[in-house]
Amino acid sequence: MTPDWTPLRETIEGVHFREVKNILTRTGGVTTEVYREDWGLEPAEVKHIIHVILPPQAVSAWHCHRVQTDRIFVVLGRVKIALFDDRDSSPTRGVVSAFHLGLLRPGLLVIPPGVWHGLKNDASEPAGFINFFDHAYRYEDPDEWRLPADTPKIPFKF
Repeated sequence: MTPDWTPLRETIEGVHFREVKNILTRTGGVTTEVYREDWGLEPAEVKHIIHVILPPQAVSAWHCHRVQTDRIFVVLGRVKIALFDDRDSSPTRGVVSAFHLGLLRPGLLVIPPGVWHGLKNDASEPAGFINFFDHAYRYEDPDEWRLPADTPKIPFKF
């Protein structure tokens, strides 16, 4: 952490993170901005949105895309998101980065094509996230490659 509470972490080329604030409402509830175009995180438009629930301690790893950009926002519980840059042309090739996101630490994580990523629900309750894609899922030709969570090809263990 820096003195102004900015997290220090090695950044993977093309990965963007926007920490956001929860706004306490007069009803006692909470409002949180999930995405705004004027944040300038990247220029791609949103074409497809999914909502995913992970059971307690569940791991969804590893996967990457060749053309699709993921934008992940945790809306329930607590999720660890790990990234691994295996892109030949990237200046951060070989870098691993992890983010801990949830209700108490909201933020939008933008993952570019070619960066492997995995998620783990770190809690004993279900966790959920929404993912905004810049390309719609193609059922006949999915842009998704997977590796097992314990693959030796990625130097990270959940």
